[in-house]
Amino acid sequence: MSALDGIRVLDMTHVQSGPSATQILAWLGADVVKLEAPTGDITRQQLRDVPDVDSLYFTMLNCNKRSITLNMKSEEGKQLFIEMVQKADVLVENFGPGAVDRMGFTWDRLQELNPRLVYASIKGFGEGPYTHYKAYEVVAQAMGGSMTSTGFEDGPPLATGAQIGDSGTGIHAVAGILAALVQRTSTGRGQRVTVAMQHAVLNLCRVKLRDQQRLVHGPLAEYPNEQFTDEVPRSGNASGGGQPGWAVKCSPGGPNDYIYVIVQPPGWAPIAKLIGRPELAEDPEWSTPAARLPKLDKMFQLIEEWSSRLTKWDALAELNALNVPCGPILSTKELIEDASLADNNMVVTVDHPERGSFKTVGCPIKLSDSPVKVETSPLLGQHNEDVYVRELGLAPERLAELKTQGVI
Repeated sequence: MSALDGIRVLDMTHVQSGPSATQILAWLGADVVKLEAPTGDITRQQLRDVPDVDSLYFTMLNCNKRSITLNMKSEEGKQLFIEMVQKADVLVENFGPGAVDRMGFTWDRLQELNPRLVYASIKGFGEGPYTHYKAYEVVAQAMGGSMTSTGFEDGPPLATGAQIGDSGTGIHAVAGILAALVQRTSTGRGQRVTVAMQHAVLNLCRVKLRDQQRLVHGPLAEYPNEQFTDEVPRSGNASGGGQPGWAVKCSPGGPNDYIYVIVQPPGWAPIAKLIGRPELAEDPEWSTPAARLPKLDKMFQLIEEWSSRLTKWDALAELNALNVPCGPILSTKELIEDASLADNNMVVTVDHPERGSFKTVGCPIKLSDSPVKVETSPLLGQHNEDVYVRELGLAPERLAELKTQGVI
């Protein structure tokens, strides 16, 4: 039995933020029925690498779900939707603000139809001047604190490759949905769950708001920057935390031939010895964290003179032998081929009925009693008969009529 066995999710989401949330719910055992317009989620066709089959964009965000099609603009479609809402535990959507209301399904109406329903919405922004801005991954990064704090001091703000705006918001939505389901066990009532992409990104950037407040009391010594204004600067690969870190170059000098090294106070003496400068362990100019802070750039330059003669894997082995926190920069190619990630079911191979096998990211949440098996994403409308005929009791000939009329 899975953790969310018996929980029915009506998934009206599309693109990434919503599907990433409902995919986690499906992995945790919920029955997730993806409700699509007859034309399908737009990402089925976007960024295709194989002609005329669902794109990896779609397949990697919609595993373990069922798919039905429904035209919500038709009266018959609305009636079928009502029947599904009455049987659902959770409804998730990430349309633009007010879109579901305009279909005739306000929160008050949904509560009337099913008082136990948990209704989750992912939006770009909260209430206020930004409410109706169009939200995309990097717009959320721009407005949530990520871009201002990513990049080098003398360069432009940068987007991060991690999808913190979309998938980052999705996991926040999962937390809200699960909390609402737990509360329902004592109240008997569902509730509204709303997560804004800007808010989720800001939550992930909280240390920069910490540092914004610390700036009031003077420059941030942990940052390598020489100049400070009244806002937190971009600081390249500096950790900005209590322990200084940096990405140092390794051999043979390719774009990902780097290792990220953190210098803790007890780590300095072993590092100094390793890089051939043992005298720096005793030198008062170098021996304490306070002495090293003003010259972090020089410290990492000394480490880089050593690391640049080794591959990142050899540097990793030598640093790990000394218990120095570090990690190689892993390329996407290295990650998709990483045996340990495969062993941990974090990179999994899935068979798709039309495209053949593809690799995807597995479930990062591991439950001891509910292991996750990643199943293929559904074809468009694959489960229409299951849901409409077997579960809602529609006559097969009526289903055929509705198809002809463009309702399904």
